[in-house]
Amino acid sequence: MDFNVKKLASDAGVFFSRAVQFTEEKLGQAEKTELDAHFENLLARADCTKNWTEKILRQTEVLLQPNPSARVEEFLYEKLDRKVPSRVTNGELLAQYMTEAANDFGPGTPYGKTLIKVGETQRRLGAAERDFIHSASINFLTPLRNFLEGDWRTISKERRILQNRRLDLDACKARLKKAKAAEAKAAAVPDFQETRPRNYVLSASASAAEHELRLTQTEFDRQAEVTRLLLEGINSTHVNHLRCLHEFVESQTNYYAQCYQYMLDLQKQLGRFSGTFVGNAESTSPAAATSPPAVAAATVPAVPTIPVVPTIVGVPNTVAEGVLNPNEVKPPASGTRKARVLYDYEAADSSELALLADEMITVYSLPGMDPDWLIGERGNQKGKVPVTYLELLS
Repeated sequence: MDFNVKKLASDAGVFFSRAVQFTEEKLGQAEKTELDAHFENLLARADCTKNWTEKILRQTEVLLQPNPSARVEEFLYEKLDRKVPSRVTNGELLAQYMTEAANDFGPGTPYGKTLIKVGETQRRLGAAERDFIHSASINFLTPLRNFLEGDWRTISKERRILQNRRLDLDACKARLKKAKAAEAKAAAVPDFQETRPRNYVLSASASAAEHELRLTQTEFDRQAEVTRLLLEGINSTHVNHLRCLHEFVESQTNYYAQCYQYMLDLQKQLGRFSGTFVGNAESTSPAAATSPPAVAAATVPAVPTIPVVPTIVGVPNTVAEGVLNPNEVKPPASGTRKARVLYDYEAADSSELALLADEMITVYSLPGMDPDWLIGERGNQKGKVPVTYLELLS
């Protein structure tokens, strides 16, 4: 018990000494040991890394999970060290609603069939989003959290210890300065009765202060070296975060590429369904019996149709056979149209025509040709082009 009381008193004395030194430094009444410029640069770099890592981490979490309530729930599960329950993505929930609506309206109706197709695509988009979130969390968010909760906490702890060592060192310097000043003042007073013992006591006090200063200086130098090594490790942290950033970009690229491909496929399917819908409308609508062109124009005014040249008996169908020689393709006498290219397209083989965005080309269809493709001409060049990359002009 006596030992604990002494230790408590000693700790209280050290704490009081540090508090006095810190207060006097703030008031400009005490000198402060300054760190070298390289050390100060390391400290500034570390603080900058910590601040921006926190901001990037928080904003990435918002990107992956825009719902703040869901983020709070995930945070609580993480702190309680429990597994986060699986959550349905917005795309998957929309797919579920569309499928249920299609079953209610009738899966055989045009609207029902379209809902099923769109719902299936939304389900695939939701699954791709789930994979992206999982990949980004493991490859990007987790390393950032590990730095803030691991390496940075260690750096902060050692910096606090260094700050205390510096306060102890400056307090020792202040005590030694006061002891020497008192010793010099006593030496200047010619008192034959008390000068000798008083000088002896003051000299011993100055010697003790010098010894304490040497010990404190050693502890400060040792702690400064430990802290410096940790701060220099920030460069390795940047290298690790750079690798994680590349992985995050790669997973995001794959995710958007999947979404783009899914939507292209859906666009092709809806193109077929729109023709079916128009046909059904013509066959079921009373007005369609008298004026089919009017109904078709009112139904899909923004989707122009390409006239298809009828198949001629005895003429080899090179398109149906899957072999297209652009030099042998002859444009029909009628049915050619102008089209504006929406996106760049790179030809897969010699039968296709490479496209550049915003250029104008001439297009037409051939007998038995896939409805998702047209023949495009640009000067002396010709070849197959995908319909989804074009805006057909009247």
